Amino acid sequence: MSAHTSRQSTGDSDLASGPDQAAPSADTTPGAAGDATNRKVIDGSGRSAHRFWSSRRVPAALAALLSAVAVGFLLYDVIAVRAGRDAMRWRRRLAEELATRPLDDVWMIVGAAVAMALGLWLFLLAVTPGLRRLLPMRQPSGVSGTEDVRAGLDRRAAALVLRDRAMRVSGVQSAQVDVGRRKVEARARAHFRDLEEVRADLDAELGEALASLGLARQPKLAVRVRRPKKG
Repeated sequence: MSAHTSRQSTGDSDLASGPDQAAPSADTTPGAAGDATNRKVIDGSGRSAHRFWSSRRVPAALAALLSAVAVGFLLYDVIAVRAGRDAMRWRRRLAEELATRPLDDVWMIVGAAVAMALGLWLFLLAVTPGLRRLLPMRQPSGVSGTEDVRAGLDRRAAALVLRDRAMRVSGVQSAQVDVGRRKVEARARAHFRDLEEVRADLDAELGEALASLGLARQPKLAVRVRRPKKG
């Protein structure tokens, strides 16, 4: 789920609050709301909440399988040569091609590019957490036995909760909420009431809802309110 920043338009047809106009959470003061949204929340044990790491079983299994097959073929051929047999045709052909083809050959460049892309992909999988759809939640403080317990909230579930809270605001006809890891964008259509009043109520309602989700990092909130399109 991606979030898009909207610019505030003049007039009463489109009112938006930018990402920097997020409603303060329940446990922060208005002056420190901007700083609270940009820092990691420290739980009761003094540790910062980090993202969940994906096990990536499928890429790991594919890489292990391909490596085992390639090493197995090479090892079998080396043992066969040591035993007095001729080397396999594919290894002789590969050695000949690598010895005779120039470095600026098209196939050499393509092979190097594929190998580099594969290595870069595996490196990124190794150093990035993954599981972008899960938002880390705060660990409860003062409760024994919860030091090693971590909880996460699915972004789609958070979007559904926030959308339901947005629909409670008087005047809102329809609402759509996109939840990202650092920003939440809400788009609503108001069929009655002043747009500024609806936007202010949405800011307050969604700000309270975000604080109640218990996320480790409070995302920024951007609210956009429009009139329904005239048919």
